[in-house]
Amino acid sequence: MRTPLERFYPLIPAGGVGSRLWPMSRAKAPKFLLDLTGSGDSLIRQTYDRLVDLASDTVMVVTGESHANAVTQQISELRGSDIVLEPSPKDSAAAIGLACAILYKRDPEAIIGSFAADHVIDPVAEFQKVVREAVETAATGKIVTIGITPSAPSTAFGYIRARTSLKIEGAPSALAVDSFVEKPDAATATKYVKSGEYTWNAGMFVAPAQLMLVHLEKNQPELFAGISRISEAWDTPQREDVMNAVWPTLPKIAIDYAVAEPAAAAGDVAMVPGSFSWDDVGDFDAVTRLSQEKSGETLTILGDNQNILTQTSTGIISSDTQRCISVIGMENVVVIDTEDALLVTNRKDAQKVKDTVAELKSRDLTELL
Repeated sequence: MRTPLERFYPLIPAGGVGSRLWPMSRAKAPKFLLDLTGSGDSLIRQTYDRLVDLASDTVMVVTGESHANAVTQQISELRGSDIVLEPSPKDSAAAIGLACAILYKRDPEAIIGSFAADHVIDPVAEFQKVVREAVETAATGKIVTIGITPSAPSTAFGYIRARTSLKIEGAPSALAVDSFVEKPDAATATKYVKSGEYTWNAGMFVAPAQLMLVHLEKNQPELFAGISRISEAWDTPQREDVMNAVWPTLPKIAIDYAVAEPAAAAGDVAMVPGSFSWDDVGDFDAVTRLSQEKSGETLTILGDNQNILTQTSTGIISSDTQRCISVIGMENVVVIDTEDALLVTNRKDAQKVKDTVAELKSRDLTELL
């Protein structure tokens, strides 16, 4: 009889570009491959290191074919069977669903844990404690989300309402979920935060692989049928042919809509509060804050450029060139200098960077994306 942790397989979906972090983050070098905090390790490497000690056997990574070499270079411990390559982006339900199907075929008792590749979490020991509770809770037949205390109303996250203890041995913090609402409007998000009864869904799920697949089959039968065909062929010589034939036909949908919301309505979702600091590093305001917390300085300089000159300025400067950059008398400035693009903005307008990316697309300047 194996313990829940002995059945635990963490997986890391590594997708997305991070358009609000342009020109640092690009299609060929998305944010999960970058060191955005000055730690010396990329975000995906940090994610792997947080999870590997908890894994029963392996940590699985799901990423795009174009990122395979970079991912395996950064995580040299990955075996060929530990990485799932997507021919094209299909959103999180296809990525996580296929990983679940593969792991379930290999181990019908598998408990999976899905953790995004581009989050910053501290301290690691507290995170691992919470994950252990989530694994114990999942073993009772629940899809478990890790709830983060909201810092402000946001329409970028799902909201979880959970108040009743499940009284699970080994998981004293586990709560039954009353409701799960994915990305509400601003007024609703404000109401939720003011009530103090909701946590953010940070996109971390721990669950029996079989239960995830049950809900996918019920709520997304076309997607379930497709990933089932691929998983059946996965450890055979037909993998590539079946993947190339089936993957383009899969519907695009987030795991939150495909599984979490309907599973919560069915009473199959639990929540463990995340007693650690968490950030999804969504824009340069977040990068600046995290970098300043680490350095203790009001002006953070990232990169190896020795020709950066500053006077009475605050914010962040990043350069991967040797161009001379002088910044004088600027508060909360953001300067991102690359070989082919330069971004100058301020922290309060950090979210607007995505509009620049949209304009580059409209002008068909794809070489800059």
